[in-house]
Amino acid sequence: MDKRKDGKNMKKIVLLAVLAAIALTAFASCGNRNQVTLRVFNWGEYNHPDIPRLFEEETGIAVFLDTFVTNQAMYSRIVDQGAEFDVLFPSDYMIERLILEGRLAPLNFDNIPNARYLHHYFFDLPYDPEGRYSMPYMWGMFGILYNTTMVDEPVYSWEILWNEQYARQIYMYAAARDTLGVALKLLGHSLNTRDITQLHAARDLLIAQRPLVRAYQGDLIRDSMIANGAALAPIFSGCAWYTMGENEDLNFVVPIEGTQFFVDAMVIPATSRRQAEAEQFINFMMRPDIAFMNAEWIGYSTTNAAALEMLPDDWRESQIYWPTNEILARGEMFRDLGDFRQEYYDAWMMVLVGAGG
Repeated sequence: MDKRKDGKNMKKIVLLAVLAAIALTAFASCGNRNQVTLRVFNWGEYNHPDIPRLFEEETGIAVFLDTFVTNQAMYSRIVDQGAEFDVLFPSDYMIERLILEGRLAPLNFDNIPNARYLHHYFFDLPYDPEGRYSMPYMWGMFGILYNTTMVDEPVYSWEILWNEQYARQIYMYAAARDTLGVALKLLGHSLNTRDITQLHAARDLLIAQRPLVRAYQGDLIRDSMIANGAALAPIFSGCAWYTMGENEDLNFVVPIEGTQFFVDAMVIPATSRRQAEAEQFINFMMRPDIAFMNAEWIGYSTTNAAALEMLPDDWRESQIYWPTNEILARGEMFRDLGDFRQEYYDAWMMVLVGAGG
């Protein structure tokens, strides 16, 4: 036997094996590069954590999930910073703004058959009257969360947030339109007023309240109220529903003067290069079992009629999770303010620094 020839053959075999391994690695790497990835921009903790994995297992489409804390932060990220996303979850008035600015793609409902599960409450909403650009996702109302061991009087009006008895035991929400809206409603005005005198009156009312306020906060209000950290706080109904499940001393009311009725929806930016896949994701989110999973996890009211029927009776019968028509009638939806938008931000800045006009 020629050992030199056998040695050469063995080297060839090893070399071929190495080349095959490199080729396989390159192929796998190429496959990963070619995998479709959807970039989704949602509020924090606003979907079940298993959603990206489940969607990828079913479709082969990966999901990169990023989060924002306010509608304005989301807008700044996609407009001012030019970040590219395929699905967004903005609120009503921000959707209206994005539509007016031509920043959203019309939805192809042939790719979203699960749209048939949308509850009739959410047809023809004012921010997207024909429902061409958005698929409602979650909804709720803004109201007062209070601790029944610290507040022994009836809570029915926004006025209690100006009661000196609760000085430094009141949280206020750290968002311009939400908190200015509280003062506007207490004064009997629209959440969407463009009357500068009305807006300044609301601003000054909030400035006068400042000595009573423990802090202006966002999501931290929820955890602090659970821990008995304050007596009163404006909060969204979904957060209230969660806190009441964690602390039996908490209760929630929608004030008689009226309040914010909000809808958060799924939309596709006009800049998305993955519209069909984005619509596939929206369709997935509207599937009843997935909508149920999200609703149960988040605690906010679902827009999906089939998922609603799957929730426990005490959820569906709750005036917090699913308000009565009488409570709904107190709600007003935010609208885009156009050129008057800056007046609200200026008023809010003056509230934060405590200077009236």
